[in-house]
Amino acid sequence: MSDTYTGQFYCVKCKEKRETTGDVVIAESGRRMAKGVCPECGTKLNRILGKA
Repeated sequence: MSDTYTGQFYCVKCKEKRETTGDVVIAESGRRMAKGVCPECGTKLNRILGKA
């Protein structure tokens, strides 16, 4: 079961912070990351949350 993260992500394409919801996954390095989609342009967004 995956967790969800609701908060700010930085969109590289828009160059602005966007408020959205994303799924929390664990990267290969052991860090937790939230992955979402920009509500304005549809670009994939990533936010590093910290180690699991």
